[in-house]
Amino acid sequence: MSYLRYVKVVGTMHVSPKSREEVVRTILAERPDAVAVELDPGRMASLFSERSVGLGDALKLGPKGLLAYFLQKIEEELGEDFGMRPGEEMKAAVEVALSLGIPIYPVDQPLWTTISKMLKAPTREKILMVLEILSFFLPLSGEVEVDDYRTLVLRFKTRYPYLYRVLVDERNEVIAKNIMAIVDDLLRKKEKPKVVAVVGLGHKAGVERILNAHKPRRLTSISK
Repeated sequence: MSYLRYVKVVGTMHVSPKSREEVVRTILAERPDAVAVELDPGRMASLFSERSVGLGDALKLGPKGLLAYFLQKIEEELGEDFGMRPGEEMKAAVEVALSLGIPIYPVDQPLWTTISKMLKAPTREKILMVLEILSFFLPLSGEVEVDDYRTLVLRFKTRYPYLYRVLVDERNEVIAKNIMAIVDDLLRKKEKPKVVAVVGLGHKAGVERILNAHKPRRLTSISK
């Protein structure tokens, strides 16, 4: 029996109100023993902070700060288009879990680790990324159709293979590994624990695949 037996993975779009509703509904329905969120401790704390990082602060941090700043601005622009601030579905997960007395676990790797790896991207991918970031802030005329989310992910994987590995594949491994540690800990206290994991839609299939490929340590030792 794999780890996935104990985990319900909720895939979200970070700026979608429907995702926030699904997260709340799932946690209320499942009443899990733990809630895991695709955040690191620092990002989780910043969701509840009124202070936002400005361009001046970003410049003081150098290339890492600038990249984090522009990624944040892109999410904010998307949030305005979709009617929800970025990260609200993660914030909702934390708030609902707290209200029910359910332990919360941030399971993503530190943001600065991810950004450091992004800055090591091949020159070609860096140039393309800068051009896309700049074009995102240019005014557009006429209606813009929103592609299917999975099509966007596939296009990103094809165009930015290194960045896709850093942003998706490697983080899937980190997220899944941390979720497995939560299940291992819960199995020491309870026979059939349940974890709700809230991750971005682009991580859902990968995380589920990793969880399904491994068995909890306790069950592995029993089968031997």
